[in-house]
Amino acid sequence: MNGTDRGAGAINRNKRGWLNNEPMLVLALVLFTLYFARDLLIPFAMALTLNFLLAPAVIKLERLRLRRLPAVILVVLLASAFMVVGGWVVIRQLLDVASDIPSYHQNIDHKLSSVHAPTTGPVGNAITGIKILSEDLYGTQTPQSSPLPVPDKSRIGPRSREGTLSATQPILQNATPSQVVVVQPPLSDRAYAQQLLKPFLKPLGMLGMVAIFTIYMLIKREDLRNRLMLLAGMGRLNVMTQALDDAAHRISSYLLLNVLVNASYGAVFGIGLYLLHIPNATLWGVLLGILRMVPYAGMIIGGGLPICFAFAVFPGWWPFIFVLTLFLGLEVAVSNFIEPWLYGTHTGISALALVTTAMVWTLLWGLPGLILSTPLTVCLIVMGRYMPQMSFLHILLGDEAELAPEAHFYERLLAMDQTEAHNIADKFLEGHRLVDLYDGVVLPALSLAEQDRHKGFLDDTRSTFLFQSATELIAELTDYRSTLPDLLSDMEVQTEKACPIVCIPANDQADEIAAVMLAQLLEQSGHKTMLLPAIALTPEIVDRLREEPSTTICISALPPFAFVHARNLCQRVRECLPENRILIGLWGAAGDNETLRERFGSGRPDGVAATLAQALRLGRGCEPHIAAIPASRRIESSAGVRL
Repeated sequence: MNGTDRGAGAINRNKRGWLNNEPMLVLALVLFTLYFARDLLIPFAMALTLNFLLAPAVIKLERLRLRRLPAVILVVLLASAFMVVGGWVVIRQLLDVASDIPSYHQNIDHKLSSVHAPTTGPVGNAITGIKILSEDLYGTQTPQSSPLPVPDKSRIGPRSREGTLSATQPILQNATPSQVVVVQPPLSDRAYAQQLLKPFLKPLGMLGMVAIFTIYMLIKREDLRNRLMLLAGMGRLNVMTQALDDAAHRISSYLLLNVLVNASYGAVFGIGLYLLHIPNATLWGVLLGILRMVPYAGMIIGGGLPICFAFAVFPGWWPFIFVLTLFLGLEVAVSNFIEPWLYGTHTGISALALVTTAMVWTLLWGLPGLILSTPLTVCLIVMGRYMPQMSFLHILLGDEAELAPEAHFYERLLAMDQTEAHNIADKFLEGHRLVDLYDGVVLPALSLAEQDRHKGFLDDTRSTFLFQSATELIAELTDYRSTLPDLLSDMEVQTEKACPIVCIPANDQADEIAAVMLAQLLEQSGHKTMLLPAIALTPEIVDRLREEPSTTICISALPPFAFVHARNLCQRVRECLPENRILIGLWGAAGDNETLRERFGSGRPDGVAATLAQALRLGRGCEPHIAAIPASRRIESSAGVRL
C-alpha cells in the first residue's frame, strides 16, 4: 500500500468517526446554545407560548371584521390588564395576611411546643436509648452546663514595668474578646435607588422583550410561517404544514386545558376553604389556581401557604387537618385522573418524560424553563414525529411506546414467559377473529424467530421453547369460536362446495406450525383436512391422492428461507399429481400473488396465498387455477394484497 492509499484510508476512517460522533456533537452544541443564549431564547419561548394562547382570540376578532393590528392590540391589552389587576389584588391581600401573622404567634408557639419530642413514655425512652447508643458508638458525651472557673488571685504575678503581664503568668481562660463592628458609610440617594431597583431591572427587561416578541408574532403570523416553509424547502411543504398545525393544535389545547383545569381546581379549593370557615378563602383559591400553572413547584407553594395559614390562625389542630386533607384529596384526584386523561390525549407526552424534561429545562433555564417545559417538550415530540432524523425524540418522549402485538408476543416468548405471551393472544382475540390472531401475531412472531435462528441470534433452548409455546397456544384454540362475523359470511364462494385439503409443511418446524394453523382454520370452515409431513408422501399416499383429483394440496412455507424448499416440493407434487389442485402458502411474503406464483417456474402452483385469510378464500373453490376466480369475487385481504 502506497502513501496515497494510506492517506485515503485515514481520511475515510476520520470521516466515519465524525459521522459516528455527529449526534453527540449536535446534542452538545444544542445544549451549549440553549444554556448560554438563554437570555434571548427565554423571552422568545415565552412569547411563542403566549402566541399559541392568544392567537385563537385574535383570529376570532378578525372573523368579526376587525383588522389585524387593532385586534392584536385589544387582545394584548386585555390580557395585560387581567394579569396586572389580578397580580395586584393577590399581592395586596398577601401583604395584609402577612401583617396579621404576628398576632397569631401564641397559636404557633403552642403548636410547636406540643410537637416536641416526648421525654417520658415508650417514645421518650426510645429516643433516650438512641441518644445513649450514639454516644457509645461515636465516643461523644452530651454537653453539660458547669459554673465558670474563678481565677486564683494568688497565682497572678506582679505586672511588669510596661503594665503587662509577664510571660510566666497564666492567661485567663474566660477572657472575652471585644466585638468589632464595621460601620458602612451612608449611601447616596442615587446609589440607594440603584440598589433598590437592581433586582427588578432584569425581569422588567425580559418582560418587555416578551411583549415585543408576542406582538410581532401575532401580527406577522403568516410571515413567520412562510419563512419556516422556505427553510424546509419546496419538497417538504406538506410535512412542514402538518408539523406546524400539529404543534399549534397540541400546544393551544394544552394551554387552554391547563387554564381551565387550574381555574376549576382553585374554585373548588376556595369553596372548600369557605365551607371550613378559613379566612381569605377566595385569596387562597385564586393563588393556588395561578401557581399550579408552574409545574410541581407551584402546587407545593400554592397548597403550602393556606395550610400554614390554617396552622397559625386556629388554636386547635382540626382546621389544619381539614385543609391538608382537602388539598391532598384534590391533588390526588386531579393529578392522577383528570390531568393524565386530558393532557395525555392532547399533548402526547408520557408521564416519565414530563418529569424528566421539566428537570432538564429547569437546569438549563431555571424557573422560566420549568414553566415552559411542557410546551417545549411538545415541540420536540412534533419534531420527532415528522422528522425521520429526530424520530428518537418521539420514541423517548411520546406516550405511544407500546410494542406492536406481534413484537410484544415474540418478546415475551424470547423471555420464556409463556403465560404473558398467551395473555397477549387472549387480549388480541377480544376484538379480532382467530385468523386475524394467526396472521397478525403468531405468523409474524414465527417469521422473526426464523430470521434470528438462521442468523445465529436464537439459541436452541429459546428456539425450542418458542416453537413449543406456539404449538400449545394453537392446541388451546382448537375449539375456539369467535363471536365476530365469519370471514366468508358475505362472500359468494361460501355457497360452493368445500374441497378436501391436505396440508404439507415445506421444510422445518416453523412451516409445520403454520400448516397446523391452516388445517385448524380449514376444519372450522367445514373442510376435511389432513396434515402430512413432506417425508410422508410415500408412493401409497401419492397413489391414493391421484385417485382423488378433487383433493387440494396446500404447501405451507414461512419465509424468508423457505421459498426454495416450497418450490422443490411443489415441483415434486406437480409431477406426481398433475390433476390435483396445488396451493402454496408463502406466509407474510411481500409482493403481488400472481408475481409470486410466476417465480415457481414451470411447476407453478394453481394459487399462492400470503396470509391464512387468503388461503381460506382460495380453499373454498375447486377451480384448477387462481385465474378462474371471477374478477367480481376478487377481494382485498387484511394484508392489502389483491387476489
